[in-house]
Amino acid sequence: MIAIFADFPLKSDKVDEFLTAVAPLIKASNEEEGCIRYELHKALNEENTYLMIEEWKDQAAIDFHNQTEHFTTIVPLFRDMLRQEQRVVLHSKTL
Repeated sequence: MIAIFADFPLKSDKVDEFLTAVAPLIKASNEEEGCIRYELHKALNEENTYLMIEEWKDQAAIDFHNQTEHFTTIVPLFRDMLRQEQRVVLHSKTL
């Protein structure tokens, strides 16, 4: 299993636009065969910051996901919504 943590430090005037755009991405991603979970969390201690927590069966599932229409059309929209560079970290389950 591979987990991905992707933060979204948003511009304050882009939060509603982001939440509207990300909803169909979450729905479609959760329906993919190799997806274990795909969830958006709001930071409690940092304003206008969200974290996408993804868990995938394997790298092949991530590769498939990264080529889907919902990913390739929605994710590029986020670039102009960020107030700073996004951080994306991949992890493998250890214990």
